[in-house]
Amino acid sequence: MSEPVIEFEGVSHWYGDTVAVADVSFMVEPGVTGLLGHNGAGKSTALKLCGGFVTPRSGNVRVFGVDPRRDPAVYRRIGIVPDDSPPWPFLSAVDVVAMCATLRGVENPRAAAEQALDDVDLSDVAGRTVGGFSHGMRQRVKLAQALVHGPDLLLLDEPLNGLDPAQRRQVVDRLRSLGEQGKTVIISSHVLHEVDRTAARVLVLVNGHLVADGETLEIRTLISDRPRSVRLAAADDGRSLARELVSAGVVDAVRFEDGELVVETADIERFSRVLPAVAQSTDTRLERVEPVGDDLESVYAYLHERARARAR
Repeated sequence: MSEPVIEFEGVSHWYGDTVAVADVSFMVEPGVTGLLGHNGAGKSTALKLCGGFVTPRSGNVRVFGVDPRRDPAVYRRIGIVPDDSPPWPFLSAVDVVAMCATLRGVENPRAAAEQALDDVDLSDVAGRTVGGFSHGMRQRVKLAQALVHGPDLLLLDEPLNGLDPAQRRQVVDRLRSLGEQGKTVIISSHVLHEVDRTAARVLVLVNGHLVADGETLEIRTLISDRPRSVRLAAADDGRSLARELVSAGVVDAVRFEDGELVVETADIERFSRVLPAVAQSTDTRLERVEPVGDDLESVYAYLHERARARAR
């Protein structure tokens, strides 16, 4: 087992009356780890704590075995892609990245900057002013400045935002390669499939609480297997359809709301297969089928409630 690169022990942090991270504990080893959660879940604060930009109000954070706030040498080993825009928008891309390389003590910062920009496919625009770049191009400038000094730890806050599919594939391949080389990469996102393609392990935050921690496949299965509600609008009253769905054992509960049928199922895949056949056998014309509470907030809320139930 590798030595942990990052350790959180009972870490909490808040801003005024807002709790950003609440009694969170985890360890991160070399490789790619996903930090998944809705907007406002505490992902950015967790990354700031990893990077030593904020001090936890309670608990301990260690990076490479030390408190990053007390050992500035740790910063030379960290590369960061923040959520905000690249610094110095009035400079060219190569100047921005070269400046970051200089601050990190890199030998020949200009050459290192050119190589980093080539790694993110921005060589052809390296001399252009960053302020005129698209959002996706600015994202890649941030990734280049994070990579330019060859860090051992990368903290990436929503790095795939604004990238087109080809750019996303390129960045994902690059991050996977770094993980395979023994680097430690933490990539935050609110989109499961982005993390799924990149990380072998996922930490899930909900309202500052760590509610799930495991291999990506386990987390995907956990989310997929949660109980689901589906609203069905039928041309008739839908009662015969409801009876047959219950008889088929694919729904756990049914109710009528505003003249429409709402069913609850623990096996959405089986329900999806059986529904057309049942509708045909009962001569029911379905006018609309839509999930209820299938947004990200609902998914993460389910994980939160599940974690609370297990803790009781």
